[in-house]
Amino acid sequence: MAKPELVVKKSVVRALCGGGTSLNLSSQRIKDVPKCVSRLTKLSVLLLNNNSISRLPAELLSLRQKLAELNLGNNDLEEVPAVLGHLDALKKLYLFSNQITVVPPEVIGLENLVVLNLNHNHIQRLPPEIKQHLSVLDNKLEEVPVEIGHLASLSEINLTSNKLSQLPQQLYQCKELTKLYAARNKLTSLPEKKLQVLDVAGNKLTMFPFHLLPLKELYCEGNRFIQCELMLSVQDAEVLSLKELVARFVLQEDRKRFSLIHRMLPHYPSLAALLACGSCCAVCLGPFLTTWLECVHFIRLKKDMKMKTLLTVPVRALLCSYKCFNREGHSYYGVATR
Repeated sequence: MAKPELVVKKSVVRALCGGGTSLNLSSQRIKDVPKCVSRLTKLSVLLLNNNSISRLPAELLSLRQKLAELNLGNNDLEEVPAVLGHLDALKKLYLFSNQITVVPPEVIGLENLVVLNLNHNHIQRLPPEIKQHLSVLDNKLEEVPVEIGHLASLSEINLTSNKLSQLPQQLYQCKELTKLYAARNKLTSLPEKKLQVLDVAGNKLTMFPFHLLPLKELYCEGNRFIQCELMLSVQDAEVLSLKELVARFVLQEDRKRFSLIHRMLPHYPSLAALLACGSCCAVCLGPFLTTWLECVHFIRLKKDMKMKTLLTVPVRALLCSYKCFNREGHSYYGVATR
């Protein structure tokens, strides 16, 4: 009997005799998981990382009631084994460093799963059933499903080193999300989501959203941030469309709790949905819908935000009119393109 097989057999026998709840078969050069592992019905932790496993036996179904952690990292899996979708007790699943291209919704949708590590694979798309702490570092993702906004319990997501050009605005709906890692992608903008930790180093950002700061940790090196260079400019004649004028009036009235418009607007859901896209001026705080001036405000993170870094970052700000832009006392600059 080959030495790795002997070591594996001894480990399983010891676990069987001792009624063990943990079995470590990592780095044993095994290609197949011994079927006798399925007899360890009290097993809660199974470590199979750093081997040459390309499939799992169906007999592992016998562990569905107890197995809470399974590590299959650094193996030869080309697809997620179907049996994993039936391991209902799984809380942590590690599938990093394989050759996986597709993540079946059955695995993503496991009721108790809170950590799913898919780093260093070849995944191009994520199913919309995501609901856990998700790590898909170093894959080939080109988009994040908008359904991610439904994940009330999502607290951390790692999208580092993919091919993402944007993140869905629905991220702001993830109430528990506090850590976002999206370094080394192709991002040109970010959703306005309050976070504690943000890593967007090595992207194509020119400025940050207005409501993103402050943060506990920020990593943003290697972007294309706007620089503060003063230059002459010409202000175009400001003409607002009838739609914009009406929208601003309705938005202003909707702020008044006892106004007729505030009371009636819920009865017109399509109009309410349209007005929900509006914003407010950074100077006068007045509402607007689709017409604004894009400006930038340079924030010194240590002085202005009490953060530890000495960085000065550009933050996007929207103004409703040249009238507000020409007011004295603010530090917003117009954005020029060359």
